[in-house]
Amino acid sequence: MTTSWTLLRVLRDRNAGLYLAAVVVSGFGNSALFLASGVWVKDLTGSDGLAALCMLAMWAPTLAGPPLGTIADRVRRGPLLVALNAGLAALLLTLCTVHSPRGLWLLFTVLLVYGAAEVVHDAAESALVTAAIGPERLGDFNGLRMAVTEGMKLVAPLTGAGLYTAFGGPAVACLDAATFAVAAGLYALLRVREERPARSGGDWRQETAEGVRHLWSHPGLRPLVGAAGTTMLLTSLCSTTLYAVVDRLGHSPAYTGVLYAVQGAGSVAAGLLSGVALRRLGARRFAAAGIALTALAAAARAVPSDPLALASSAAAGLGLPCVLVAAFTAVQRETPGPLLGRATATAGTLVFTPNVIGLAVGAGLVELASPALLLPLYGLALLGTAASLAQRADRASRTAARSGSDANPA
Repeated sequence: MTTSWTLLRVLRDRNAGLYLAAVVVSGFGNSALFLASGVWVKDLTGSDGLAALCMLAMWAPTLAGPPLGTIADRVRRGPLLVALNAGLAALLLTLCTVHSPRGLWLLFTVLLVYGAAEVVHDAAESALVTAAIGPERLGDFNGLRMAVTEGMKLVAPLTGAGLYTAFGGPAVACLDAATFAVAAGLYALLRVREERPARSGGDWRQETAEGVRHLWSHPGLRPLVGAAGTTMLLTSLCSTTLYAVVDRLGHSPAYTGVLYAVQGAGSVAAGLLSGVALRRLGARRFAAAGIALTALAAAARAVPSDPLALASSAAAGLGLPCVLVAAFTAVQRETPGPLLGRATATAGTLVFTPNVIGLAVGAGLVELASPALLLPLYGLALLGTAASLAQRADRASRTAARSGSDANPA
């Protein structure tokens, strides 16, 4: 009842509803293009390497998160979101001209700009949503956002693949363009009063450094963001063993789709429960519980059993979103509004860059060792990360309790 009532209160908020609607439509197109772009390049060139570069092109701008996030702190965030979505809609339509390998330069350029715009978009959205719905509902909103994003991942890739098969890559680009155009309209309907940002007087590099310093010096945010980055590194290492795990189960590679679907369902459930769990446990304990659950899921996947493989996928889907929701909600709550774009983008770089590193390293390790050896090791490392974060939470609680006793002696 508590969870349902809280979610209903968030959905009744006009701004929150518009935000979530924009996330749904743009996330649908995003997920569809994410899959179709690689298939498109593979069909045009026959090259697996060039197809893989599509993912790299979309992820690479995350490395430039801190300076890109500064853009979101230099202008009003509402008009910026409208402009970004409208601009991406127009940019994606240029892909309708790609019909041969000679057009690959345009496709990769669009994907790179697309990735950079998404970094700025996420930073601006994080900052604006804090002002639009208030800090008390951020956990519920971020959980719902996670739920709808993961829900889109269950249906959008299949839609994109079907559309690509029937009409080709330009049709998927047009679908994505249409979703961004709709999102631009939804963002334009938001009612948020924003003042023009005041310049700090420093140059771009100095302003960027302010966001980095805030995260690094904050006693609550640094360990939480660090734990999220470590978790993403270790879970990406785990993900590289997936095909080997499926092979040990005696299934075809297509069985990975079943495991991904079960994991996605777990992530949707995690998103719906996140707001209540954050309030009851606090950010660090909530994140630590999610990491511990992810650790158990990693270790269980080492056992060649279909029921355990399905259960571990559901547990991983349930556990991983906890640390992400906890970390980014804490950044929103503990960061002053003028710094929020830079801080959010910096946190995104610290959290998601290890994912790319883990995929690269894990691809090599899985060729050298069995998942029966690797997965328990990854699980132990995740469990250590959870224990460290939980200990920090306990120390912080004891410190707060002593401070309260000193202020109010019996």
